Amino acid sequence: MGASVVKTSVVRPLRWLGAALLDQLYPPVCLACDAPVASADALCSACFRSLRAITAPLCPVLGLPFEASLGPDARSAEAIADPPPFDRARSALVYNDVARALVGKLKYGDRPELARFCARLMGQAGHELWAPDAVLVPVPLHRVRLFSRRYNQSTELARALGRITGLPVDAALVVRRKNTPHQVGLSGDARRRNVAGAFAHHPDSLNRLRGRRVVLVDDVITTGATVKAVTRALKSGGASHVDVVSFARVVTGSDA
Repeated sequence: MGASVVKTSVVRPLRWLGAALLDQLYPPVCLACDAPVASADALCSACFRSLRAITAPLCPVLGLPFEASLGPDARSAEAIADPPPFDRARSALVYNDVARALVGKLKYGDRPELARFCARLMGQAGHELWAPDAVLVPVPLHRVRLFSRRYNQSTELARALGRITGLPVDAALVVRRKNTPHQVGLSGDARRRNVAGAFAHHPDSLNRLRGRRVVLVDDVITTGATVKAVTRALKSGGASHVDVVSFARVVTGSDA
């Protein structure tokens, strides 16, 4: 029996034992509501049933869900009235109470490990975007906010997606040069004004990109003001193709 086989036969049981002991000391709870669950990194049945996945039929540009199929090239009214600077956006879930709870814990609750669960859903939702020449770029935080939070939730999502898709992550391709106020509670126009000029591309962005497609990663799309502003910064730095993927997005008129 080889040394590697012996090592594997010993390590695996030890890992299982360690996980079992942790479950006894800290029983697994629902990622959203903290109700007891059978295994870690999972939702309880009630929260799982409440998730609203965004699947076809949907707008090919904004990724907004359609109630019925309108044809492969049909665009949403929003995409027609205000074409975005990015090429495509895809989101895993409608932003409802359960999605809000998950994002809140990831973003403000010092729970970066939640990115693994979110990224699994994002990996499925963004399957059209995972081209071999793509690079994952998280929406950046200003350094002041990054210091106070300890980590950037979008970077955690991008890294988790990178492990799933095999795509590289470039967290320095774009920076946030203005510490803008929080977007929560602002109107669409106020959000656009708030993030205008807030982002800048890396001085060496052309060399860092080398013709690669960019997939911008964020936690939630509300009006799209932030991802549009970041896209403009990326394109001014030489990015020719920018897609967007998020864990959740606000869908107007949704009863979720």
